[in-house]
Amino acid sequence: MTNYGSIPTSSHPSPPIDLEYISRAKHRIKSGLATRRPWKTMFDLHSMSLPHGFFDAVSRIKTNLVYFRANYAVVVLVILFLSLIYHPTSLLVLAVLVVFWIFLYFLRDEPLVVFRHQIDDRTVMICLSVLTVAMLLFTHATVNVLGAVLTAAVLVVVHAAVRRSDDLYLDEDAAAASEASGLTSYP
Repeated sequence: MTNYGSIPTSSHPSPPIDLEYISRAKHRIKSGLATRRPWKTMFDLHSMSLPHGFFDAVSRIKTNLVYFRANYAVVVLVILFLSLIYHPTSLLVLAVLVVFWIFLYFLRDEPLVVFRHQIDDRTVMICLSVLTVAMLLFTHATVNVLGAVLTAAVLVVVHAAVRRSDDLYLDEDAAAASEASGLTSYP
């Protein structure tokens, strides 16, 4: 006997969708993106001017790198993406690495702890940057990767030097840490 037109049923029910997990993920994405500074503040034309000298430029670069760290990371990742459009293998590797960036850097709401040692944001960003460049170099897109990293570095440093930092407000802990060790995590 045939059962044409009947809808087959599975003996195994599908796993229920965990709505609480999805809700937590949405909340973490929103709060993770909140650590990024507003793009309007970053590109405020009234805050752009040439530095008065070398030490003024270095001071601006230090302050802006700390303050706009998440924005600069997004800019570098976008430039890397654009440079790898014609390298599908590299794009797949970059997509996997972006997932690491999202969960280990952008969406983390608690400090990263490895072997009972707390890792600061700067160390996480440096490790992820080195891992990203190294993994992309293994995909034989060396010229594209190095060109993109160099372009991104020049753009970030030029922006950080030209953007006045007198209207940026870091909290006291970040400012004290910045003076003590150069570039550290932002508020």
